[in-house]
Amino acid sequence: MGISPEAAARLVKESREHRCPDPAEGCVRLVAVAQLPSRFGDYQVVAFQGATEARDQAAFVHGDVLDQEEVLVRIHSECLTGDVAGSLRCDCRDQLLEAMRWIGQGERGVVLYLRQEGRGIGFANKIRAYELQDAGYDTVQANELLGFHPDERDYAIAADMLHALHVRSVRVLTNNPDKINDLKRHGVRVIDRVPLIIPPNDHDRPYLLTKQRRMGHLLDLEQAEEPPAESSEGATVGAPVRKG
Repeated sequence: MGISPEAAARLVKESREHRCPDPAEGCVRLVAVAQLPSRFGDYQVVAFQGATEARDQAAFVHGDVLDQEEVLVRIHSECLTGDVAGSLRCDCRDQLLEAMRWIGQGERGVVLYLRQEGRGIGFANKIRAYELQDAGYDTVQANELLGFHPDERDYAIAADMLHALHVRSVRVLTNNPDKINDLKRHGVRVIDRVPLIIPPNDHDRPYLLTKQRRMGHLLDLEQAEEPPAESSEGATVGAPVRKG
């Protein structure tokens, strides 16, 4: 059982009456809930609209998450080249698909799809960064040469979406400790970090090594050079790491 029509109507009403803080950049309003049968299981899609910007956000909800503890959550930042074109320069699409499969096979969970292309620098700047990487710079250097931090993302919107869904605490599918820290900073109770490691390919290995060595992502790539324990779809699914 997912979000009932009655509960959906209540959430929309609550969100409509929700007062955003000032400034309201991280504030979104839940505006609609619909059924979304998928190849990964029975989901519902929840639409959110930003209070101060035109970009809409999405949550893909499996099962009953309202007022639940330790809900498995994946926060996915938009990646047009990976999600749509199947780019091998990153592991974004594979992580998204594996998260949808994993959550769809469980009792409950949420995939948040955030419009933060290129770690928050936007699509055009991401392609400019690709040009610099083609010239020999790594992903951190490319961002910095364009005048950006290595990671410009902020998870205030993700926190607001989880609060709007009445999720009480979460287990986060991520290899990025900064994501955990930012969620906590925005009031999300994080109980566990659950690794989601995709074996690298020849094209994304340098990129992932940079994320591990320079951005602190917990990828354990040296160990991944050996044949990993794989799920049925090829992704390494780690045991939860207790964060307290």
